[in-house]
Amino acid sequence: MKYYIIAGEASGDLHGSNLIHAIKEVDTKAEFRVWGGDKMEAATGNLIMHYRKHAFMGLFPVLWNLRTIRKNFVLAEKDLRSYKPDALILIDYSGFNLRVAKMVRNPDLKIYYYISPQVWAWRKSRVNIIKSVVDKLFSILPFEKEFYKQFNFDVEYVGHPLLDEIRKFNSGNHLPKEEFYNLHKLSGKPIIALLPGSRNQEIRVQLPIMAMMSEKFRKHEFVIAAAPSIKEEMYEPYLRKYKLKLVRNQTYELLKFSEAALVTSGTATLEAALFKVPQVVCYKAGAISYFIVKNLVNVRYISIVNLIMDDSVIKELIQNEMNPENIENELSLLLNDRSYRGNMIQKYDDLVKELGGAGASDRAAKGIINDLTGSSKK
Repeated sequence: MKYYIIAGEASGDLHGSNLIHAIKEVDTKAEFRVWGGDKMEAATGNLIMHYRKHAFMGLFPVLWNLRTIRKNFVLAEKDLRSYKPDALILIDYSGFNLRVAKMVRNPDLKIYYYISPQVWAWRKSRVNIIKSVVDKLFSILPFEKEFYKQFNFDVEYVGHPLLDEIRKFNSGNHLPKEEFYNLHKLSGKPIIALLPGSRNQEIRVQLPIMAMMSEKFRKHEFVIAAAPSIKEEMYEPYLRKYKLKLVRNQTYELLKFSEAALVTSGTATLEAALFKVPQVVCYKAGAISYFIVKNLVNVRYISIVNLIMDDSVIKELIQNEMNPENIENELSLLLNDRSYRGNMIQKYDDLVKELGGAGASDRAAKGIINDLTGSSKK
């Protein structure tokens, strides 16, 4: 069968590539065309558009790139109609994906959503759009099944694919701590990981404040995990000014050897939690963008960890609260207060139980293929 998959950022590229491998295990004759990143391209050899060229976040970046966005919609529709896939699989990235789904919806095309848009946080009206264009939704967050039930939409919870990624990492051969330090010319001090986001505009706002902590905690080495799509020039000023280090394509190795982390909200908060790294969530947006979002969003927390647990497992420093003084205070607690640190790690253990077992990609792949072929669910 023929599959067309659209993902719009680094995490979607990762989960999309794993889904592709899982589909190939069941459907040995599967063919793919994809919008994604390096991982999805490696899995299929048939990348139509890299997410770097079509993923825009925030009010002003979207407005500045409206012409490009319109061209991408036209390209997606034309390419889908020409390719005539059996299944269109959408991964998160709702602003683009739902519009494409509406444009190409027809009785001969099955449309699946893997990794739900965050409609439970804002714009709940999108649930009705999803119901009208999506044949089946595969959820990776445990509370989403109950949320969609309110709208009489039955979704299938398959578990979180990060569990598979981290299990795969832990079962592989990776650099021991000493070699990791030597490779990146680290001093041998305990590490504090900086994960300032995966987009240029996020890094420009978060990293300058995060980097200041290196002057407050001189007994620690501060190491940035570079986002896959971000060039080194973006980080260079902070590497020079604060003598920070940078690792690329080794975020999991970094987390494995870190004592604490400063993390921009997103998938990285869950990754840090699954590696049992005490963390502070640091997030600030432009004043206008923040005002708009604040009046639209209807959730108590912004980090995935806290949302899943419905509890303040990790401290969230948002907007004006994200300042050097607050970050320093919270980081001091994580490093020096054993009870505070231990309580967070205990709640990480509870988080793992809440997420269930590994195998999300396999379950999603089988669910898609069973639905496509009309097979009974096993």
